[in-house]
Amino acid sequence: MKFIHRLGYYLGGFSLGLILLLFFLNGKDASCDYGPNARTVKNITSKPFQYSDKTSNFISKQALDSTTIFNLVKYGSVNFSKSKTEIDSCKIYVIENSFKERDLELQVKNCDSLVTVLDIIYSNNK
Repeated sequence: MKFIHRLGYYLGGFSLGLILLLFFLNGKDASCDYGPNARTVKNITSKPFQYSDKTSNFISKQALDSTTIFNLVKYGSVNFSKSKTEIDSCKIYVIENSFKERDLELQVKNCDSLVTVLDIIYSNNK
């Protein structure tokens, strides 16, 4: 069998496999969250949020809403060196992101069924 025929069979089977794979995975919430940052953020954003008094004051002063806070957490980067992950019950993560060209740090307490945003501060990394 010539090389061109083998290449044709290979590409035909490969494209058929891709079409079947897209058909079966269409509509499913399939994702490839293998990194520690992606797994942590996915775990945090899958739970309901609660805000501490300090955070509520910051939100009202800065005119933020819950969707903005959720997006800051979802698209933020977890700083594991500042986070307290050795705690057994509820781990505390520091999530860094920027909003309106200013760097923010969110301290998030991640428990089994609830996430509490403990504090939001402007960081001085610039």
